[in-house]
Amino acid sequence: MSADFWAGYVSGAVGIIIGNPLDLVKTRLQAGPKPVHDGGPATSAPVATPRGLQGHFENAGTLVRGATAPILGYGALNALLFMTYNRTLTLLGDSPTAPNSFAKVFLAGATGGFASFVVSAPTELIKCRAQVTTERHATSWSIAKQIWMKDGLRGLYYGGGITSIRDAVGYGFYFWSYEWTKQAWTSPVDTDRETAFKVLMCGGLAGIITWASIFPLDVIKTRVQTQMLQPEPVRRGEQQTLLHAEGRRSHLGAIQIARHAYQNEGAGVFFRGLGICSVRAFIVNAVQWAVYEWMMRLLQQS
Repeated sequence: MSADFWAGYVSGAVGIIIGNPLDLVKTRLQAGPKPVHDGGPATSAPVATPRGLQGHFENAGTLVRGATAPILGYGALNALLFMTYNRTLTLLGDSPTAPNSFAKVFLAGATGGFASFVVSAPTELIKCRAQVTTERHATSWSIAKQIWMKDGLRGLYYGGGITSIRDAVGYGFYFWSYEWTKQAWTSPVDTDRETAFKVLMCGGLAGIITWASIFPLDVIKTRVQTQMLQPEPVRRGEQQTLLHAEGRRSHLGAIQIARHAYQNEGAGVFFRGLGICSVRAFIVNAVQWAVYEWMMRLLQQS
């Protein structure tokens, strides 16, 4: 495999290990109300405050809940993403190491994001359901097996349409913002320490810009993929009722999910969890880009 494949794989896996606890909070905030139990009312998700965060971490194992699928999947996703980005930029007549056109950078990033959907759709589905489920002994593997047994390969790509749009738009902004800040801040006369610091800052800012640009799409994606674990809204005449009977559930599309969320929770629901996500995005992407750049130099020298 090429250097950018392994650099992307390792940096992606490292990013997941660092960011999973905060990603757990983000996913639960996005998913909305907890499931109904024993006919009781749905409850609101815990508030993301220092005290409220305790509600998201029931025990030490919760910190890594849903991490197995992303560690394996996101490493592969990142490898595919960076390979596709570099190859597309080359085909467009630009240099991956020092691109001259930010428009081409955005297009190459969007292409890489769309290609990564092959890995990101099942990875995100399993991760989100593992993080939201109330089953104490549920693992990424058990959830993947359950989905496969029930719906086969098609089930693993549930919510794939909104995921592919999110990834294409998001990774377009991701590479564009990283290259823009890197070219604006770095200089050939920078010392190794200065270069390392600026790479960390550029990577962190790229992460924040990316998530800010796609966060409403990510909220909708999360709700689409976890709706089978939530109370189901069904319209009867002019009223909204909740059904939780087995066999009566139907899958709602992304537009239906978005409309229902807006009607019941207002526009703010599409930005719920953005604060904690921005903190995570800065830390994870600062480290990811630093590891990627370091791995690329190491592998190219060897």
